[in-house]
Amino acid sequence: MTPVLEAVGLGKRYGRRSALVGVELSVPADRVVGLVGPNGAGKSTLMQLACGLIAPTEGRIRVHGAQPGTTPDHLARVGYVAQDTPVFPDLTVAEHLRLGARLNPRWDAALAERRLARAELDPRQKAGRLSGGQRAQLALMVAAAKRPDLLILDEPAAALDPLARHAFLDHLMESVTELGATAVLSSHALPDVARVCDHLVVLARGRVQLHGDIDPLLAAHARLTGRPADLDALPPDVTVLARGGPADGPATALVRTGRPLPADGPWTVTAPDLEELVLAHLARAERPGGGRQSAARPEARR
Repeated sequence: MTPVLEAVGLGKRYGRRSALVGVELSVPADRVVGLVGPNGAGKSTLMQLACGLIAPTEGRIRVHGAQPGTTPDHLARVGYVAQDTPVFPDLTVAEHLRLGARLNPRWDAALAERRLARAELDPRQKAGRLSGGQRAQLALMVAAAKRPDLLILDEPAAALDPLARHAFLDHLMESVTELGATAVLSSHALPDVARVCDHLVVLARGRVQLHGDIDPLLAAHARLTGRPADLDALPPDVTVLARGGPADGPATALVRTGRPLPADGPWTVTAPDLEELVLAHLARAERPGGGRQSAARPEARR
């Protein structure tokens, strides 16, 4: 099956600064993808490349097997919500929907009306008078009513309070389910990613540090607690991502391994959570020589 989004040797430079370097990525269909990484990691650049808003400096990117943004049909298959959830402040909610219907050949008026009622927005209200959460709902509504096969959302809930962010994520999942679409959600809020995403892409220093379906990724990592000497003697196929602990007590290590560690070993094995996993890979990328893209293949969905 053709990946929804595929990058091969993808790079993007702005002058002398490299935003993305040698990115290799394959995102399968029917996923809600969490794209995470620090500021400046290249997340927005990757999303703009996927939408066809900018062109790569090197390598290639394909969305649904084609170069992004090259034909009207391809543009219609991608819905994009930018970081500041842009709306037209002088247009009413209803006027946004009418404009969307004129500009998008696959516009689904019935879906737009259902999402409008679900969001409890007043069609007569000008967008400039909406709250931040309501503007985000409106931007999502317009993107979803295009009936895209791929929804790309660049930190759409970053400025929202916890209640508005919770409501936005509920509406996002309802829209993805109704559309049967793949979604890529960029977010700094790892609890949000854990709540709604089933696939993960970790970017740092312009490179992909980790990607794959979340459950297999978590299963391939473990938190070990034991004597420092025992953690020093781990098998060679175990990669230590992070290590800590008091100087005079048990040490802990977050490791990646291709096979289950023996339960009767000289350490205690527990499962890490998604936040611990992401932070360990980001910290590793910051260490000298640690920012190169992992050669590991993405884990298959179970």
